[in-house]
Amino acid sequence: MEAEAAKFIGAGIATIGMGGAGIGLGHIFGNYLAGALRNPSAADGQFGRLIFGFAVTEALGIFSLLVALLLLFAV
Repeated sequence: MEAEAAKFIGAGIATIGMGGAGIGLGHIFGNYLAGALRNPSAADGQFGRLIFGFAVTEALGIFSLLVALLLLFAV
């Protein structure tokens, strides 16, 4: 296998983390919505944790994109 082909395969595998981040975001917001519908008075107290979970999950998705771009263009 050529090194160029291996580079493209590695970058493609590295982008799987972006799909995982999307699944994680859906899971976070779905659970928040389910909890807010069950106990609306506690929803405001959990909103800060929702935003923090969103930020961390999105950062991991962006990190996987960065790794893929580094594999493509830096090596």
